[in-house]
Amino acid sequence: MTAVALTLVIVFAGGVYLCGWFQHGSIPKWRACSFLIGLLATWIAVVSPIASLDSHMLTAHMVQHLLLMTLAPPLIWMGEPLIAARLTRSPFPERVGRLLGDPAFCWLAAGTALVVWHVPAIFQLGMHSPAWHFIEHASFLTTGLLFWWPVIQPSPSVARWPRWSLLLYLFLATLPCDVLSGLLVFSDRVVYPMYLSMPQMGGLSPLEDQECAAALMWTCVTVVFLLAGTILSMQLLSPRLRLEEAVPV
Repeated sequence: MTAVALTLVIVFAGGVYLCGWFQHGSIPKWRACSFLIGLLATWIAVVSPIASLDSHMLTAHMVQHLLLMTLAPPLIWMGEPLIAARLTRSPFPERVGRLLGDPAFCWLAAGTALVVWHVPAIFQLGMHSPAWHFIEHASFLTTGLLFWWPVIQPSPSVARWPRWSLLLYLFLATLPCDVLSGLLVFSDRVVYPMYLSMPQMGGLSPLEDQECAAALMWTCVTVVFLLAGTILSMQLLSPRLRLEEAVPV
């Protein structure tokens, strides 16, 4: 899809959400802001100048990956988009939530997308084919939304695992990122040869660019997952939450 088409899709999604938000009237403003910031993060990843830099710098590609998988999805789910779109009145979203909301499936989907698209041969395919590049971005966003579904639990999600187990879920999710980041940052050669033929940008050599991309991924994923884990821990330790769990409503 062209930049204009992608922008129109994102703007349309924001417009539909805002119409539902105004009509619903009970969704807090901070949730609406969260959803719109999530859409903005998606736009930055796929339409802004960063999108054109990913073929020149691995760091720019990593920024895209982090925006689409780590930052935009939780922001979008915190906006309660299904409530705004009035989709919770139908049993279909709940059935989909039960089917796709299994944490094991969500974890494997996100981990597989991360690993597969960073295999050098597949990475090259995505960089040289606009169609595959679009599929790559779509898979990052889709699996990112899947991954964060059990953590954020937007309506009408149904908890499949005890809430405390999501701390382990988040910890285990850092492992594929840590392994990939470690391989990139400690490698003494450029893993993706296409960047060797690109003009240097930002004063970084291809190997330094690779190290920067790996460090960015390592740091960002750790901080975001640690923040999510801290919020979950606070919820679990909240006396009000424990009372609500103990006393059936």
